[in-house]
Amino acid sequence: MFSFIGWISILSQVLVSCTQQVKPVVLTISAGASLKSSMEEIKELYTQQKPKVNIMYKFSSSGSHQKAIEEGAKVDIYMTAGSQFMDDLQSKGFVIDDTRKNFLKNRIILIAPKNATGISKFKDLTDNKIKKVAISNPATGSSGKYAEEILQFFGILEQVKPKFVFTKAGTDIVSLLKKENANAGIIYATDAIKVNEIKIVAIAPENSHSPITYTVAVLKASKNIPEAKEFVQFLQSDRAGSVFVKYGFAIFIDQATQ
Repeated sequence: MFSFIGWISILSQVLVSCTQQVKPVVLTISAGASLKSSMEEIKELYTQQKPKVNIMYKFSSSGSHQKAIEEGAKVDIYMTAGSQFMDDLQSKGFVIDDTRKNFLKNRIILIAPKNATGISKFKDLTDNKIKKVAISNPATGSSGKYAEEILQFFGILEQVKPKFVFTKAGTDIVSLLKKENANAGIIYATDAIKVNEIKIVAIAPENSHSPITYTVAVLKASKNIPEAKEFVQFLQSDRAGSVFVKYGFAIFIDQATQ
């Protein structure tokens, strides 16, 4: 009888252990809005490979995510365009340093409504016919910061500033132009993929702004650090890379390792 009870006890412990091992893990990922379409497809690929990992995204401006993380938002992974917001979080001790990786690049473009005339370059934004220029808010959105750098490069920032219409993300800029509530917009090239109601007017020279490098890192507050590290590693795989290229991104290549 004692032996039988002992075996039952051991079996119960094994079953509990197995149950704990297969418990699904939820990864919460805060990402810039320009990553939405590509990351949704990445999610499908990854969950096929890791069915016990559930991915929950929060898409918004990079600055909004930074503020939320600093205020205690439960986030496992942070992804952003540009280094400013990630640098701030890292300097304040929110980031696991050796998990920070650069993985994508993007371009900035000037767009206009499909039937617009009289605009073919950035300097045309000073024309009196251009009343409203939509950009993301530079205080919270990386593309808005790059937009200001580009206009400064061309020497027209102060002339164009009074025309600014601020939005939260590039998709909002596209919506404004579709409805002709803005005469032009400055966005990431990836935000214009498969949008027929607008036209690309110009591509900003790469030397007109600081490098547009997307960076990702696991946060120290994560309760799922091993799983988060695995996901970050997957983002740098060839399989994930093919998805990013499909949506207009370029893969970041670390020249230091070449």
